[in-house]
Amino acid sequence: MSRVEAALESLVFRSRWLLAPFFVGLILAIIALLVKFLKQLWALATGMFSLTGDEMIINILTLVDSSLIAALLLIIGFSGYENFVSKIGTGEHEDRPAWMGKVGFSDLKIKLIGAIVAISAVELLKAFINLDEFTWYQLSWKVGIHITFVVSGVLFAITDRITDSKGDGH
Repeated sequence: MSRVEAALESLVFRSRWLLAPFFVGLILAIIALLVKFLKQLWALATGMFSLTGDEMIINILTLVDSSLIAALLLIIGFSGYENFVSKIGTGEHEDRPAWMGKVGFSDLKIKLIGAIVAISAVELLKAFINLDEFTWYQLSWKVGIHITFVVSGVLFAITDRITDSKGDGH
């Protein structure tokens, strides 16, 4: 029975590589987002003198939104790959991000909800700048959804703090 058990455990351990295509997909999503970002940046640069102040702010916030999403995808890709598939062999490369190899699943959840809250805040700010394009009903939903994200983030952080303190034996 131990030979069957060893083979099964080996199969389960090797199955982690099934996650690798997901992380490659995130890299491809970042490339697609980069193309969209460059298109938005070009539109901002070419229309800079014809845009109103509000339009300029909305375009800049859209660029910020894209960069937040791209950074989030990168963090998820790196951390997910290192936590579930294999360590990334960059050694002590000078450009290696300080957080690489140190972001666990719990940290990843907090970073994810933090990025979602930031993205939601940017979208909410864009909506408030364009008040005439939204009904009060639509704005109420946007505010409600944002508050839900904020409360969820706080609850995740509280849950992690409780879990961490119990893990230390306190």
